[in-house]
Amino acid sequence: MKIHFLSLLVSLFCFQSAHAATWRVGPTRTYLFCSQVAPLVQNGDTVLIDYAIYVNDPQVKWTKNNLLIKGVGGRPRLQAGSIIANDAVNGKGIFVISGANVTVENIEFANAVVIDNNGAGIRQEGPNLLVRYCKFTSNEMGILCGNIANCKTVVEYSEFINGGSALNPGYQHNIYINHIDTLVFRYNYTHDAIAEGHELKSRANYNFILYNRISNEQSEDSRTIDLPNGGTSVLVGNIIEQGPNSANSNLLGYGLEGLSNAVPHNLWICNNTFINKKTTGSFINIAAGTDTLFLKNNILAGAKTGGLIIGTATVLDSSHNIVNNNIAPLGFADAALYDYHLEAGSPAIDAGIAISKNIRGYALLPDRIYKDTCDVEMRNNENAIDIGAFEYNQPLAVADVNAARLIVFPNPASDMVHVDVNGENLQRIEICDLNGRLLRAHATADFSIAHLAAGMYMVVVRTDKTTHTCSIIKN
Repeated sequence: MKIHFLSLLVSLFCFQSAHAATWRVGPTRTYLFCSQVAPLVQNGDTVLIDYAIYVNDPQVKWTKNNLLIKGVGGRPRLQAGSIIANDAVNGKGIFVISGANVTVENIEFANAVVIDNNGAGIRQEGPNLLVRYCKFTSNEMGILCGNIANCKTVVEYSEFINGGSALNPGYQHNIYINHIDTLVFRYNYTHDAIAEGHELKSRANYNFILYNRISNEQSEDSRTIDLPNGGTSVLVGNIIEQGPNSANSNLLGYGLEGLSNAVPHNLWICNNTFINKKTTGSFINIAAGTDTLFLKNNILAGAKTGGLIIGTATVLDSSHNIVNNNIAPLGFADAALYDYHLEAGSPAIDAGIAISKNIRGYALLPDRIYKDTCDVEMRNNENAIDIGAFEYNQPLAVADVNAARLIVFPNPASDMVHVDVNGENLQRIEICDLNGRLLRAHATADFSIAHLAAGMYMVVVRTDKTTHTCSIIKN
């Protein structure tokens, strides 16, 4: 009986694997629009969308689980039009995703407008969504996530711009996450929300906001980040900027609509660069009843006429921050053009403190740096860690910078990769995911990445002289 049952399980697995289908959408394909394919897909299928501009497709509802929906040959643009705008029955946005464990990759969502002013590029209604390498342009909401139990939403390597609605100011945002368990928001560029929208708003119990550029430059947004219901939130390595036209008075709000999330209400803020380009304002506004505010190794530059921190926490653990009413003394590369890398002589260099703590597996000591646009690179912490989102490294003519001697090609790659370390004796090559977990090790300069899923990985090359790091993209 046990053998028969095991055979049945294997047969079912093979049947499901064999019948997972790949659907193609494109101007030269059988299916011209996503709305024609969505009713046909089954659990585990893949939908590949050819690079093109798709205008005025009806709202697309994805109901199946474990889907991969991916743009290929470039980033296709799904541009909403009058059909979605006038749809009184559906009226949610471009994609409505109610299936579980769906991945959406390399697609642009644009101009989602609906009757109730909540038109989303992606409306998330099912648990566990991964969005990566996408762009959200001029939607009333870029991503709008509903109240979903046992849900983890991950958004990475994506850009959000000009979210909001002039017809309902203050209630639409670049990205709006309602009550879920966990949001992981990393390596993104969310900027210039309009009509008093937030660049990022999340009611998740756990928020991990890591290595992003979250910025208002010229539009009239509201808070840069709003976490209105408390819970546990970790902000590491972000550039967080308030522009001169922002309608709100502070950059980060926490618990200001009631501390209704799961306790404890702890806010961990490390190695971020906060910039206020208004002549008024404050930086952090927390609700009374916040358990812990941990604030270390941050730059907070610009006017703080309302105070640096508004509100009090039961425990305030704050040190090794640089606070200045002016931006110029911080020694940024070009603050006027939004470049907050450190220049030689910056007071932030070697002024930080090492932090060994991690929160649910996410380290408070940064090991990466946000890189424009929607990318990340390894952080080479020289001497004592620098304060802020960037680490100053001496110019190539002075410093022994690892990247100057490391060549990895081809990059991107689909199979074989070669590493050249310019005469050094190769000892070991490690392939790691972006959380630093070792996936595979090699002892030769030629190796295959065919076994890896598409995405970005870190290559750690150890030689007799030093350790080199770089990123590689698997097609």
